Amino acid sequence: MEIKKNIVLIGMMGSGKSTIGSLLAKKLNAVLVDIDKKIEKMENQKISQIFELKGEAYFRELEFNVTIQYLSHHNKIISLGGGAFINKEIRKMIKYKSSTFWLNWNTDTLINRIKNNNKRPVIKDMNLADIKKLISERNKIYNLSDFKINCENLKKGEIVNKILQKCKKNEITC
Repeated sequence: MEIKKNIVLIGMMGSGKSTIGSLLAKKLNAVLVDIDKKIEKMENQKISQIFELKGEAYFRELEFNVTIQYLSHHNKIISLGGGAFINKEIRKMIKYKSSTFWLNWNTDTLINRIKNNNKRPVIKDMNLADIKKLISERNKIYNLSDFKINCENLKKGEIVNKILQKCKKNEITC
């Protein structure tokens, strides 16, 4: 299979964008660009440290610049951070050159994956109601993706295969 456009994976933190992106890249013999990992390497700090030391506004600006840089590339698998697709300019650029796949999970599944993880600075000081509200608000934006992959009860390989099936069926990406 050949990639004709970037494949951009979006979804909440803990949805598996990095893991699925890596498996998808291997299957397609393509390059994975994990935006959060690029930022961490560039800053020589974990995302949580960047938030703590420089603030969310600094991180979002950095995320914007790095994302736009890699979106200008071709034929890549791109794993976005959970909040990047919320940015209207990033969404506009993605729509222009890429196909987006939302890795969607039930709220309870996501909460179980992220609630006790100190690497998730956006939810660090949130209570359960706030986390549910954040997921609900972001889901409205993620719903603007080209394709929604309902991941609940699927194994990693099954999620990858669903993405590939949608690519073939729609003759858009690979």
